[in-house]
Amino acid sequence: MPAFFLTITERVMIDFAQILPPDRTKIEGGTFQFHCHPGVSCYLSCCRKVDMLLFPYDIVLLKNHLNLHSAVFLRNYTHICKGSHPFFPGLALTMRKDELSCPFLGEVGCSVYKNRPSACRTYPLERGVEHVGNCLELKVHYFMTHHPYCKGHFEARHYSIDQWERDQMLHECNQYNDFWAELDAFFATNPWAGEGTAGALQQLAFMVCYNVDDFRSYAEKHNLLNNFKLPKDERRRIQKDDGALLRFGFDWLEYILGGRKRIIKK
Repeated sequence: MPAFFLTITERVMIDFAQILPPDRTKIEGGTFQFHCHPGVSCYLSCCRKVDMLLFPYDIVLLKNHLNLHSAVFLRNYTHICKGSHPFFPGLALTMRKDELSCPFLGEVGCSVYKNRPSACRTYPLERGVEHVGNCLELKVHYFMTHHPYCKGHFEARHYSIDQWERDQMLHECNQYNDFWAELDAFFATNPWAGEGTAGALQQLAFMVCYNVDDFRSYAEKHNLLNNFKLPKDERRRIQKDDGALLRFGFDWLEYILGGRKRIIKK
């Protein structure tokens, strides 16, 4: 199971027919046929021999589920991989060495199911987003994957995209992943040009995006929240909730790196 396809373009419509690999197709008619359950012969095959890209909110959900500090989770369960462009790295889930299975795969299934990564929730679909013209709202596309081992495609159950999003509890993950997609698109402009690989600003961005616990300590030490005009209820959410802090961190990074100013300095 690959991580879902996530991209941003500016002012140009994507011709997905030109860029999709042969085992991906656009969903026609708004519905698709699929059902995964213990009765299918391939059950849990998609949890083995997989390249699983993790997005920032995936890490928040997983490290909280496991009650681990972000740094411990990163050290024990992830490795740096190629990102969507040359200017910022990605993080991938490290598979077990013995059988290359997901580290969270138990005897009867996923041990972190409630807080599983976005790609797991989305499968067998992949999701792409783009900017169209000057519209601020992202245009969403879904694609169907076609892996030979997957027998779920032959099960007699049909879903609409909306039904699948509700069934897999994707709305919150999609929201945070869209925030991340826009920030990653900004990173693709190489805002730290001249700094070199893993320079001070890039390391700071890595901490904000992937290590929310260290970022919380950094924000408290440097009194970041008090430096910006934030509504009281938003400030309280940021102080208590890792997701809200992550979103603030994305906005703060754009602010200090010269991108869009979504937060206002006092």
